Amino acid sequence: MSAARITVALFGPHGRGAFNEAGLTGALRARERGHEVEIRWVGPGTPEGRTESLRDLCRRGVDLLVAHGGQGDAPVRDLHAEFPDTTFVVTQGHCTASNVACYEVLQEQSAFLAGVLAGLHSRTGVVGHLSGEMLRTGLKARAAFAQGLRSCGRPVRLLTHFCGEQHDPALAYACTLSMQREGADLVFAMLDGGRAGVNQACQERPIRQIGSVLDWVEREPDIFVAAAVADSGRCVTEAINDFATGRLRPGTSRQFGLEDSSCVRLVLAPALRVIHGRAMDAWQRRLLDGTLTVDTGFEGSRPAPLDLASAA
Repeated sequence: MSAARITVALFGPHGRGAFNEAGLTGALRARERGHEVEIRWVGPGTPEGRTESLRDLCRRGVDLLVAHGGQGDAPVRDLHAEFPDTTFVVTQGHCTASNVACYEVLQEQSAFLAGVLAGLHSRTGVVGHLSGEMLRTGLKARAAFAQGLRSCGRPVRLLTHFCGEQHDPALAYACTLSMQREGADLVFAMLDGGRAGVNQACQERPIRQIGSVLDWVEREPDIFVAAAVADSGRCVTEAINDFATGRLRPGTSRQFGLEDSSCVRLVLAPALRVIHGRAMDAWQRRLLDGTLTVDTGFEGSRPAPLDLASAA
């Protein structure tokens, strides 16, 4: 019997972005476990363009197609009936069907904790949130972050911006400067290739960052005060392993949360751990024991595009 044809689709510029780094690591981990996995990069573009790219992959013959990230939700929704013999997995999405499953790390749990921390730590009482496209996972995390701010016990103003593009450093830089000018001294940035622009703003201005997906505190401690870790690469590895062992269940969603700290957790810079560690541990226990439910509902509009020249 021939090996299963497994493809992982990563959306964005080749080799850029923490979310895609996590997905790539998850695919490589599956290879280390003995699975033959093809990795394909689908460049930035429109949802329609992503659909056509995935359609081309399916036409070549794929047994399992893992679309990494919410950007794969709409394409898989539009394609799955066209390719009934292909099993699809969307990570960080919500599309399910007779041949589609979802695998998701609960970013909203670490985002809630990040919101509490931001509210406790902000000196100006103004905190920013920055994301790209208005995708389900990002909307859930924004809602949870805002809930965390409201829960911290201090009056804190939240500035939020969905800039429309995950991978544009210049746009991310302009958005961060705009929020800093309005008083923000912390920004929770949920970006991929565009994060370099946020980092640049943090190097130039009195504003610091709470990262997402990976442990940015360890990587760049001068810029990041915390990281809302949500290792989405775990979804890729587990989906491939479940498919290979016959345990993948189309029509269902498999989730990973704070109960698995290798997957979801809030990382604090050492100085913040001393100041806020006990409080953050108490909030985490409330999430784990079910006495606190994370709010994931956000119905907001995207702000008008910034004039990059005037924002610089």
